[in-house]
Amino acid sequence: MDFAGPIDPLTGTAAARFGLYVHFPYCLSKCPYCDFAVAVVREIPEERYARAVLAELDARLAAEPSLRARTLESIFLGGGTPSLWHPRQVAAVLEGVAARLKVAPGAEISLEANPSVADAERFAGYRAAGINRVSLGVQSFDDSLLKALGREHTGPEAVAAYETARRAGFDVVSMDFIYGVHGQTRAQAESDARRAAALGPEHLSTYALTVERESLAVATPLSRQLDKGELVLPPDEEVVEMTKAIRDAYGEHGLVRYEISNHARPGYGSRHNALYWTGGEYLALGVGATGMLLTSAPGERPAGYRYVNLRGSDAYMRAAEDGKLPESSREELSPVELFEERLAMGLRLRSGVDWEAVCTRYGQDPEPRRKEIARLVQHGLARLEGPRLVLTEAGADVHSAISARLL
Repeated sequence: MDFAGPIDPLTGTAAARFGLYVHFPYCLSKCPYCDFAVAVVREIPEERYARAVLAELDARLAAEPSLRARTLESIFLGGGTPSLWHPRQVAAVLEGVAARLKVAPGAEISLEANPSVADAERFAGYRAAGINRVSLGVQSFDDSLLKALGREHTGPEAVAAYETARRAGFDVVSMDFIYGVHGQTRAQAESDARRAAALGPEHLSTYALTVERESLAVATPLSRQLDKGELVLPPDEEVVEMTKAIRDAYGEHGLVRYEISNHARPGYGSRHNALYWTGGEYLALGVGATGMLLTSAPGERPAGYRYVNLRGSDAYMRAAEDGKLPESSREELSPVELFEERLAMGLRLRSGVDWEAVCTRYGQDPEPRRKEIARLVQHGLARLEGPRLVLTEAGADVHSAISARLL
C-alpha cells in the first residue's frame, strides 16, 4: 500500500479523512458479549444483501450529490462475520463502490475475518477482490477462554488462519483480542499477548471486556448473566495488571501502543480506525451501520449529523430495495457535541491532541481547562509536547475519567 494518507494536524496521526464502513450482519452464531447488529440464519442472502448495500449507496448519493466529488481513503468491511460473504459478492460491492465514488490509489481496504471461516481459497478471493488488509477476530488462543466467549474456533485454528492469510499474499494482518474475561488470569492474558506478537502481525487490537449494562441498547446473554451474579469479571486492579503485561509483551516485539487499545509496527496503524479518532467523516452502509457526515463548509464552525441504519436485515433490505434511506435514526451534531468527541477521541492517541486548537476550531474557551490540565501533568497522567496534550501510560489507562473531567 503506497497511499500513506493525510496527516491530521491536530494529532499528527496518519488518518483517512473520508472513509466507508460496510456492515455484514450475518454470523454462524452470536457471541454472548456481542450487542452489534448481527443475525444468525440458515441461509445467507449474499447476493441480495450485496445489491441492497449498493442500493443504499445510490440513495445516499442521490440525497447528497456532493459526495460524488469526495475521495475515499479507506474502506472497512466489518460485522458480523464478513468472511462468510463470498469473495465474488465482496468484489461486486467494491467494484460498485468504485463505480460510484472515487477511491484513492493504495487506499486501505480491510476485511474482518473469523478464524473458523478462513480457508485458503476464500482468502485468495478476497485478495483478488481488492482487500489489502485482514483483521482476524482471534480474541484468545486459550480454548477455555474462547469457550467462555462463545467463540467457535480453537487456538490452533486461529494460528492457522493467520498463516493462511500470509500465504494468500496479505502483507498487512491485524488480530483482535479481548482480555479481562470472566475466569481469566494475568498469566493467561500475558500468554495470549506473547503468542500473538511472536507471530509477527503488523497490527494488534486488544480490548478489555466491558459490559455497560445500563447503557446497552440491546441486552446480551453476558450482561444478563452478570446481572444475575452468575459470572464475575476480574476486578479493575487485575485488569490494569493485565493491561501492563500485554503492553510490555507487545513492546518487546516492536509493536507501539499508538492508541489506547491498538498496537502496531511503525507505519501500520489503521488509517480507517484513525479517522474515528481524528474527527474524519464516514459513510456507513448495511444493517445497523452508523455514519457521520459534516454539513458545514470549510472554514465554518463544524456541524454535522450521525445516522444509524435499521438493525433488522429484512427491513433494511426492503427499504434499500425501495430506494429509501434505511435509517432508524438521525441525530444533528452541534459544534459542542463534535468538540467533545474530537477532544476525547484525540486523547486516545499516543500522539495526543492540540487541545487549544480543538477548542478554537469548535468555538470553546480553553481557559477553564488549563487548571485541570496542569493537575493532570502534575500527577503524571499527562504531559505537554509542544501544543499537544498527551496522556502517559498511566493516564491512558484511565482515559474515560480524564475525558469526563476535561469536558
